[in-house]
Amino acid sequence: MNGPSYAVSSPRKSGATRLLWSLFGACLVAAVIGYKPVVIVHGLFDSSGAFVELLRFINQSHPGTNVSVFDLFDRSSSLQPLWKQVEGFKAAIYPIIQNAANGVHFICYSQGGLICRGILSTLPDHNVHSFISLSSPQAGQYGDTNYLKYLFPQFMKFNLFHFCYTSVGQRISICNFWKDPHHMDMYVNSSDYLALLNSERTNPNSTGQQLCPHCLWKKNFLRIKKLVLIGGPDDGVITPWQSSLHSSGKSFH
Repeated sequence: MNGPSYAVSSPRKSGATRLLWSLFGACLVAAVIGYKPVVIVHGLFDSSGAFVELLRFINQSHPGTNVSVFDLFDRSSSLQPLWKQVEGFKAAIYPIIQNAANGVHFICYSQGGLICRGILSTLPDHNVHSFISLSSPQAGQYGDTNYLKYLFPQFMKFNLFHFCYTSVGQRISICNFWKDPHHMDMYVNSSDYLALLNSERTNPNSTGQQLCPHCLWKKNFLRIKKLVLIGGPDDGVITPWQSSLHSSGKSFH
């Protein structure tokens, strides 16, 4: 990859913006490269309103920076399938990319990090300079977080695979990146999103003209110049937390 990558651990904060200071740090990483437009993609059950303080911070620290946060797939709509969200955000972001001759920066939170990764992998002419993934389950999710207990009160992490690894389950975003280490065969065969991004499953939508669709996705993704992965053991969002640093999965248990 062109340019260095970074992995940063973060202390725990309270409320919907518990990792706000990590976002500030991520913003600074991007800002030192130049005043390129910044695109922010929210996470699960979030909306643009969750980033008011971040927008204020950017405007105060780096006035004149064009920052875009979209009211797309807000709150409960964030449960829609990830590929649908990728296409929706891509349509909104693409004009910004086209009008930014010097490139843009992505700051993507939680589930938004997976959405941004899908955009970067499937957009062959993007000019994203920095991809900042903040507490995002890049290697999958497997843990009893608060939102999981809220959505699936009748399930625990040990039996959620019964639902997630079905055609119905794959219509819910969380199941698109649910990675049960005890049922990897089912994960690989059923996952419509993460297994494809991780090249763990052959892309069923590939054509005979493209012999290696994942090679193309990798080529597209590697157009970025900087990759920043931010997470920590007490972020309260991702389980296991190493997934936010794109762990190989050894910490899943």
